Amino acid sequence: MQSQVQGAPAGPVIARPRVHDAEAVERAMADLAAHIAADPALVPLGARLATEPMHALVEGTISGSPFLTGLMLRHPEWLLGALSSAPTDRLRHLADETSSAIAQMTTVNDVMTALRAYKSEAALVIALADLGGTLEVMETAEAISDVADVALGAAVEFLIRRGARNGEVLLPDVPGVSAKSGYIVLGMGKYGARELNYSSDIDLIVLFDRERLVLREGLEPQAYAVRLTRDLVRLMQERTAAGYVFRTDLRLRPDPGATQIALSTTAGFHYYESFGQNWERAALIKARAVAGDVEAGRSFLAEIAPFVWRKYLDYAAIADIHAMKRQIHAFKGFGAIGVAGHNIKLGRGGIREIEFFAQTQQLIAGGRQRDLRSPR
Repeated sequence: MQSQVQGAPAGPVIARPRVHDAEAVERAMADLAAHIAADPALVPLGARLATEPMHALVEGTISGSPFLTGLMLRHPEWLLGALSSAPTDRLRHLADETSSAIAQMTTVNDVMTALRAYKSEAALVIALADLGGTLEVMETAEAISDVADVALGAAVEFLIRRGARNGEVLLPDVPGVSAKSGYIVLGMGKYGARELNYSSDIDLIVLFDRERLVLREGLEPQAYAVRLTRDLVRLMQERTAAGYVFRTDLRLRPDPGATQIALSTTAGFHYYESFGQNWERAALIKARAVAGDVEAGRSFLAEIAPFVWRKYLDYAAIADIHAMKRQIHAFKGFGAIGVAGHNIKLGRGGIREIEFFAQTQQLIAGGRQRDLRSPR
């Protein structure tokens, strides 16, 4: 949010969320006032809350969200930061600060704490900007997705540099080394399309390039990449006293019932070329290299593009698309049309069916019309 106090640059008009529980709001605002009175560094927060738009925004947020209320009361300095600068500037500062701090850390616990603090403070900034009308809907989704990019990128960088320090990875222990490591994290689904919402988990496919992932003699790349991926998932989703960063789902990888959680790029390419199904083609529409060796990730996606974007579909492929549609309708009886109890996400005419329709049209015509190859 951009400050509205005297002497600060004028910001956009602040929306005023409705107050539903006046007593709870009064208690929380009194707690905030006590924090401000006890800490001279928070005096500017008092000045900002004295302005009507900011006061109304914070009151409405307290009324509607216990989670955000808890963050503001535990960390009033976060609230001050959120109300003192434009959200994009604040988020950029938090990203740079977190990445720089983690680059100096040597323990997993320290990194887990830093990542969870970053996610929580960024969530407060984004939510206030969203509720205040400073960020539009898709800007909000992109901001949440960018937070996931930063968190994953910092986590992978920490793990690769740790491997370099202990002699497992034969790369220099320098900032940015993960970008040349051959360890690839692809974002899928809403995450790949930069459309995350506040409660989204993140769908990932993890790959490694055997030629770029240089390990000490005797260390098998597959085993190392699997261990690295388990550590990455722990950093992101293990619950601690500070919560978690993002729940992580690896089930969109090739043949998840039979494969390891990290695959070589060669194995991935062979799978898609030989056994890939239409639902996997649809899933790859949204794939995006998000962390680690992003350059190698983009190269892999370019290499499998002919699998996703075929110029012509044969009858078997069309029949498979029809089968996908029947499976959607058969799942838990969601093919029936109803009003009471209708599932707007999975039911007929719901969110998933709309997405399915759009993606099938992309698969049918995207091989010939490049402008249809959008992940959005």
